[in-house]
Amino acid sequence: MPAAGERSAARREATARRLARFAALRGRAARPGEFWDVVAVTAADAAQALAYRQQLAEKLSRKELPLGARYHVFVDPPGPKIGNGGSTLHVLRCLEDLYGDKWTSFIVLLIHSGGYSQRLPNASALGKIFTALPFGDPVYQMLELKLAMYIDFPSHMKPGILITCSDDIELYSTEVTETVTFDKPGFTALAHPSELTVGTTHGVFVLDASSFSGKGGLEYTSCHHFLHKPDIETMRQRGAVCVRGSCSQLSSYGDHRDSEMVSECVYTDSIFYMDHSIAKKLLIFYKQMGTLCCEIDAYGDFLQALGPGATQDYTKNTSNVTKEESQLVEVRQKLCSLLKGTTLNVIVLNNSKFYHIGTTQEYLFHFTSDSKLKFELDLLSVAFSIISDKAETLDQSASIIQSILEPGCFIGPGSVIEYSRIGPEVSVGKNSIISGSYINSKVDIPSNCFLSSLSIKIHDQVKYVSMVFSVEDNLKKTVKLLSDIRSLQFFGVSLLECLNLWGVKVSDQLFSSENTCWGLWTARIFPVCSTLSESVRMSLKMLNSVQHMSPFKLNGFKLLSVEEMLTFKDVKDMLKFRKQIYDEIYLQRRKEKFDL
Repeated sequence: MPAAGERSAARREATARRLARFAALRGRAARPGEFWDVVAVTAADAAQALAYRQQLAEKLSRKELPLGARYHVFVDPPGPKIGNGGSTLHVLRCLEDLYGDKWTSFIVLLIHSGGYSQRLPNASALGKIFTALPFGDPVYQMLELKLAMYIDFPSHMKPGILITCSDDIELYSTEVTETVTFDKPGFTALAHPSELTVGTTHGVFVLDASSFSGKGGLEYTSCHHFLHKPDIETMRQRGAVCVRGSCSQLSSYGDHRDSEMVSECVYTDSIFYMDHSIAKKLLIFYKQMGTLCCEIDAYGDFLQALGPGATQDYTKNTSNVTKEESQLVEVRQKLCSLLKGTTLNVIVLNNSKFYHIGTTQEYLFHFTSDSKLKFELDLLSVAFSIISDKAETLDQSASIIQSILEPGCFIGPGSVIEYSRIGPEVSVGKNSIISGSYINSKVDIPSNCFLSSLSIKIHDQVKYVSMVFSVEDNLKKTVKLLSDIRSLQFFGVSLLECLNLWGVKVSDQLFSSENTCWGLWTARIFPVCSTLSESVRMSLKMLNSVQHMSPFKLNGFKLLSVEEMLTFKDVKDMLKFRKQIYDEIYLQRRKEKFDL
């Protein structure tokens, strides 16, 4: 088996080839069978869908995407959350409504991007699939990277649906003679060798040992049954743990510090394909259900029903469910009966890596510290940005993405600056995220700071709000009683203490949520301001008051929660600010080119 360095170099070379092939397709019409017939992106609500459509239109006008494909944004139906499984079913219905029977001849890429990104809030307003990446000129976003990494698939795929999520990256290499082909009936999933600890938060395949060796770059096999977020003991008991180079069950515990250095692994999920016969079955099921009132997981609830070893046990297991609805078990059992006996084909990519970019910690690690991803994707410290010669930047581990840094500013190690203008003598500490902001006055931003600014529209007037947190704050944590809000932490300090410093009263009006689950996401604590720079300044003063335990009263300001900021967001104005930065960088690049 090649050494880890050789495998990483092979992934880098394969990735560069795919990026080059995608770049050659941008702005031109693809030949039949060369690209997707449909690229569908899901959205949680109408406001999110509008934001996605505006960004897609801008990309198409700039010729940043291949032409000829039908790009669609499909919004989940109003009412209860239906999960990415429910969204998948809804997209099938939307495709039939739009195209009639013709949709069954399409090769479709379905990207789930309907969440509110509470664990990575700089992606909340404009979507995870539009998260900027530190490479490209102009910068790539997750959408372009997804399309590039899957560029080989459409020409080796029978009509059907390929399903992926918006916050992960799959890099892989195969031998020159090997191709990833999606042409078998039923479901076909990609599988990646991973540490056992990674398997506890993903889907894990129990592979058919008789047809799988674990050798080579790519293998086609089948799955006996699929485990969804199993514990390590379950993986061992069910025969999911493999030795690299074979698929024999292991009983001893090893050292799992680096999945490419240890001999035992499990094979975890990422994207999967279903042919149109399965898609039609699921569509009929969805129509018969009428209104869906529970969250269905496309991975846990579809794939666990597949393979000869599948049982109905999982249908009653709600330990991995965020919110348990009464309809869930019934829907799972019906899906299980519908899909029972269906084959789960698996394409094992032995030389592959799966990177998740769904949290602030993952985002910072992969873009600034993870030398492996930097090498394989050729990430840059400075991507499509202007940095003054007099700027006191830059630690090499910092990441600057489509931003302008003025003289005298300093960016600490491990920090990411995106779509922002950083003024003179601004200092940003280490491991911080600054997004969509304009900081025009001398200020020291502390380490581990998360700062993201939004344009909002209230009563037809454009205003600005900046959210500020610690990158370690848990925005998903909620309490059910007002008396419990002292357990909520803002930058390591009890929210109750912070409210006292800001002069904000604890009452039912403090939170925007209609139910009784209150947290940082729904706390009305961020001041609405008339300019972008003022909103940044006010939010940083809030943070400064907490750090120094000195009062900074928010009396007189209209206060919004993050939840409300997203409700009132003005996508057009946010994209206008980004375009101003883009135009300035583009003109500077052009000037420098002609000066040479």
